[in-house]
Amino acid sequence: MSDTVCLLAGESSTGTRIDKFLSDNMDGFTRSAITKLIGEKNVKVNNSIIAKNYKLRSNDEIEVFIPDAAPLDVKAQNIPLDIVYEDNDLLIVNKPKGMVVHPAAGNYDGTLVNALLYHCKDSLSGINGVIRPGIVHRIDKDTSGLLIVAKNDRAHISLAEQIKEHSFHRAYQAVCCGNIKSDSGTVHQPIGRHPKDRKKMAVTDKNSKDAVTHYEVLKRYGDFTHIRCILETGRTHQIRVHMSYLGHPLAGDAVYGGRKVITSLNGQCLHAGEIGFVHPVSGEYMEFKSELPEYFKNFITKLDNKYAR
Repeated sequence: MSDTVCLLAGESSTGTRIDKFLSDNMDGFTRSAITKLIGEKNVKVNNSIIAKNYKLRSNDEIEVFIPDAAPLDVKAQNIPLDIVYEDNDLLIVNKPKGMVVHPAAGNYDGTLVNALLYHCKDSLSGINGVIRPGIVHRIDKDTSGLLIVAKNDRAHISLAEQIKEHSFHRAYQAVCCGNIKSDSGTVHQPIGRHPKDRKKMAVTDKNSKDAVTHYEVLKRYGDFTHIRCILETGRTHQIRVHMSYLGHPLAGDAVYGGRKVITSLNGQCLHAGEIGFVHPVSGEYMEFKSELPEYFKNFITKLDNKYAR
């Protein structure tokens, strides 16, 4: 549904461009989305239409009209799925590296949702709308591994509540750059939108959410470390951001990995290998594990051969 957001520019915002101010203060909106809203005359300051380069003054009253989203026809596609478990309420999918979870700009087909619509027909929860039916939590395009899908709203609500209460078990394996000194540790740092690059996340105190990642070293390879991470929270790009914050970005991560990126990995070396939860209907605790995919095992083998003594 359409909506109107009202904001007041404080003294500290004096001289700030309206597009930057809005992208910093409207969660979920990129700079380009804000620019589009301004260009379509959906933003007013002191009841007047303004340009994107308008510079704010103290106590400026800002109104942002957010129009209804254009309907998107998400089509069912016969795409093979690696289904680990399925019943009347949910299913567990082992998502391959390179598959997008749900349709978005630039990826309107070939996604996990397109495949789920074909496999499940009308049996998917509707809480997240037509774009993300059944999707309770997500993993990145280039992250492989286990994902839970809700077939009805009752299951969706129960699973989402477990994630919110941190009782939903999620463990990942990753290979990060460098030699992590401690055998285990916890990163407890807030994550929010990157202040300069709105497509990235960062450890920041501004417009951020609490984030906790526990990690343990599985094996060291001199210039690389094989780790297992357990998520206490589930923020966007959490493991990638937290390990980069420690100075140990994930191998293959072109977004958070700095200059030397292993392009042959085609993205971060990260696998969602374990999930555990209480079944929303039976009340039974269930846990599932997924073997490391071939790309991950091949990389580990190369490291084993290189650093063998």
